[in-house]
This record gives sequence, C-alpha cells and structure tokens, in this order.
Amino acid sequence: MGWLTRRRFKTIALAVILPVAAQLPLSGCAQGGMGDVLPQALGGLPDGAPKPPTQSYKYPNVYGTQPERPDAPLDDQQQLNLQKDLQKLRDQHQTLSADPTLPPPEATTPAPAKKKAAAPKTGQGSGAKANP
Repeated sequence: MGWLTRRRFKTIALAVILPVAAQLPLSGCAQGGMGDVLPQALGGLPDGAPKPPTQSYKYPNVYGTQPERPDAPLDDQQQLNLQKDLQKLRDQHQTLSADPTLPPPEATTPAPAKKKAAAPKTGQGSGAKANP
C-alpha cells in the first residue's frame, strides 16, 4: 500500500469513528429514549405503541422487616377441620359435575404389594466358568 492509500484509509476511518465517539458521551444525558424520536423505519417505536408511564414505580423495601400478621397460625385441630371441609367440598363437586348417564365409578381397591426383586447374583453362580 502506498502512502496515499494509507492516508485515505485513515481519513475515512476518522470520518466514521469521530462522530460516533463524540455522540457516546452525550447519549447518557438524554432524558427520553431515542426510540421515542426515531421513525419506525429506523428502529423507533410504532405509532400505536403505548406511552410510557408518567410516574415512576415504587419498589418494595426488601431490607425492611415485615409487619406482624393479624391472625395467629392455625393449630393442628383447625388444620384438620379445614382439610376435612375441603375434602367434603371436593366430593360434593365431583358428584354434582359427574355425567348422570354414566354409571358411578367403582371403589378402587389398593393394589397388592409387589414382591421385592431378588438380589443380583454375584460370583461364580451367575454362569461364568471358573478360571483355573
């Protein structure tokens, strides 16, 4: 490459890089997003896009202590009563939502317990010939 070609290359590179480098520090000062101003063809927001909220959101204080609960936790008897009531409501719903043309479901009997699998055989009993 001749000195003239190198000089042209440097000039073109500076002409591209310098404006971009000058805009980078200024882009942090912008109040609104650039997508609000750019046309949609250049990557901006479409015409029907919703407007951003005017108020900033309040984030919960994750480091603060939680307020105390007004009610005490349920004891065992109350928990058992609630479970029974829930099961009764489930049964009522199942009978109400059942198709009247179908026969009632038969009571399921528990499946018989499976036998435990035999322990795997080890050693010479597994069919391998003994090594002399």
